[in-house]
Amino acid sequence: MSRALNVDEHIWRRGGRLIARSLRAHPGPHAIAMFGAMVFVFAAVGGAWVFRWVTDELIVPAFESGELSGTGGERDVSASTVWWAVAALVGISLIRGISVVTRRFFLSMAEFRTQRDWRRGLLWHYLDVPLRFHRSKPTGELLAHADIDVQMATVVLKPLAFSVSVVLLVAVSVVSIFLVHPLLALIAAVLFPVLVVISQKYTSLVEEPAALAQQRVGDVSAIAHESFDGAVVVKTLGREAAEVERMLKASDRLRQWRVRVGRLRANFEPLIDALPNVGIILLILVGASLVSSGDASEGDLVLAVTLFGLLTTPLRVLGFFLEELPRSVVSLERVDRVMAYPVGDRKGTVRLPQGPLGVVVDDLTVSYSGNRAVSEASFVVDPGETLALVGPTGSGKSTLVETIAGLLEPSGGGVSVGGVPVDQLAAEELSRGVALAFQEAFLFASSISENVAMGRTGVDVAGSLRLAEAEEFVAALPSGSATVVGERGQTLSGGQRQRVALARALARSPQLLLLDDATSAVDPVVEARILDNLGDHLETTVIVVAHRISTILLADRVAYVDAGRVVAVGRHDDLLEREDYRSLVMSYEQADLDG
Repeated sequence: MSRALNVDEHIWRRGGRLIARSLRAHPGPHAIAMFGAMVFVFAAVGGAWVFRWVTDELIVPAFESGELSGTGGERDVSASTVWWAVAALVGISLIRGISVVTRRFFLSMAEFRTQRDWRRGLLWHYLDVPLRFHRSKPTGELLAHADIDVQMATVVLKPLAFSVSVVLLVAVSVVSIFLVHPLLALIAAVLFPVLVVISQKYTSLVEEPAALAQQRVGDVSAIAHESFDGAVVVKTLGREAAEVERMLKASDRLRQWRVRVGRLRANFEPLIDALPNVGIILLILVGASLVSSGDASEGDLVLAVTLFGLLTTPLRVLGFFLEELPRSVVSLERVDRVMAYPVGDRKGTVRLPQGPLGVVVDDLTVSYSGNRAVSEASFVVDPGETLALVGPTGSGKSTLVETIAGLLEPSGGGVSVGGVPVDQLAAEELSRGVALAFQEAFLFASSISENVAMGRTGVDVAGSLRLAEAEEFVAALPSGSATVVGERGQTLSGGQRQRVALARALARSPQLLLLDDATSAVDPVVEARILDNLGDHLETTVIVVAHRISTILLADRVAYVDAGRVVAVGRHDDLLEREDYRSLVMSYEQADLDG
C-alpha cells in the first residue's frame, strides 16, 4: 500500500474522531442541521422533477400551441396547470430556503459551542498544569492554541451536514437520471468517482504543508508577543530592526508553507469545480441526441441538466470539507498535545489548621528538565516565625519558595504546611492560607483596588495598602485606589508595583506569607516598616528571600542556601562564623552602602 493511501486513511480516521467529539458533545444541533440538509436534498431533487413536469406539461405545449389555453392546439395548456406549476415551484423554493436556514443556523450553533467547549477546556488546563509547563512554552504559542488552533479545528464542522448530504444527493440524482435514461446515468457514474479520487489525492498531499503552516502561525504569534512584551528592552537596546527582521523571517516561513498549500488548492480546486460543468456539457450533447431520436423528452433533458447543476455547489462544499479536513485535524492535535500534558495528582481534601502555619521541608529535591535546582533540602519553620532564605543568585531560593507554595512538584522528598503534606491539601485551602509575592510584581490593567481585591468581596483594601506602606502614594494618585494602572502595572514605579502586589497578598490574611525578594525595589527604610507591620498586625508565618542585610536582621532565623542545598540554618549571628556566609553578607552590606 502506498504512503499516500496510508496517510489518506490516517487523515480520515483522525478527522472522524474530531467530528465524533463534536457530535457527542452537541448531538441536538448537529442532528437538526443534518435533518435540514436531508430536507434540502429531497427538495432540490423534487424541484428538478417539478422542472421536468413544467417543461413537458407547460412550456413545450405552450410553444407548440402558441397559447396557454384555449383554441386550437392539440396540447393546449389550461390555467389550472399554470397555477399548479407556480404553486409547486414556490412550495419547493420555500422548503429549500427553510432547509438551508435550518442547516446553517444549527450547524453554526454546533460549531461555536464546540469552539467554546474546547477553548474553555484548554484555558482551564492552562490553569491546572504545573508552573514548569508555562515556563517551557512561549506565551504566543499558548495564545495561538487557544485562538487560531481552536478556530481552525472547527472549520471542518461548518460544511459537515452539507457534505454528508452530498452523498445522498449524488445517489438520489444518479438514480433519477438513470430513470430518465441509462446512458445519461453513465456520465454521472463515471464523473463522481473521479471527483472522489481527486479529492482524496488532494487530502493526502495537503496534510504535511497544512501542519507546518499551523506550526508557523504559532511561531509568528510567539515572536510578536515576545516583542510587544519586551518593548522597553527592544527600544532601550535599539533592537527594533533586529526584531523586525526576526518577524520577517518567521512570516516568510509561514508564507512559504501557506503558498505551498495555496498552490495545491489552485491545482485541485479548479478541477473539482470544472468537472460537474464538463458533465453538464456532455449531458446536453448526449441528451440532445436522445431528444432528437425520441428516446427522451425535453423535460428529461431539463431534469438531468438541473440535477447536474444542483451538484455543482454541493460538490464544491464537499471539496472545501476535504480541503479543510487536514488543517482541522492538525490544529486539534496541537491542542490535544497541550491537553495531554499531566496536571499532577493533587486530589487532597485535608483542610489547614487555624493560626500561623509551620513549614517542614524534608529532603526536598526539585528538578528542571533533568537538572536539579534543589537537592535534598531540609529545614523547619515554626508557626509565627520569620525565616530568611539567604544565598547566592541561582542557589535555589525561589524554587524552594515556589515548591512550598505548591506551584512546583517535588522530584523527591516533600513539603508539609501546617502539619499536612502539600499534596494532601485541598487546592482551595492552599490558595486561601498561603500567599506568595514575587520580585517581578505583576499587576492587571485595572484599578489598584481591583488588583488588591482580585474579585473577592469584603476585602479591606485600604488596610492592606496601609500594611504594605502603599497607602500614601496611592492616595496621591489622580483617582486614588480607583486609578487604573497600565498593562502589567507599567504606569507605576517598580517599588510601587511591589507594594501593591504585596497588599494583594496581605488582603487574604494569609497564615503563611512567602516573599520572594518582593520588596527589592522598595527603599530599605520603607521595607523595614513593612516587615514591622507584618509582625505587629498579622498572625502569620513569614518566609522571605533576602538580599539585604536589613531584611536578614529582621528575621528570627536564617536558612543559608548554596548550590540547591540548605547548608545551614540558625540565627544570623551564629551563621556569621561560616566564612562563605560571612562573605556573602559582607557583599550585601557593601551593596547597601553603594546604593
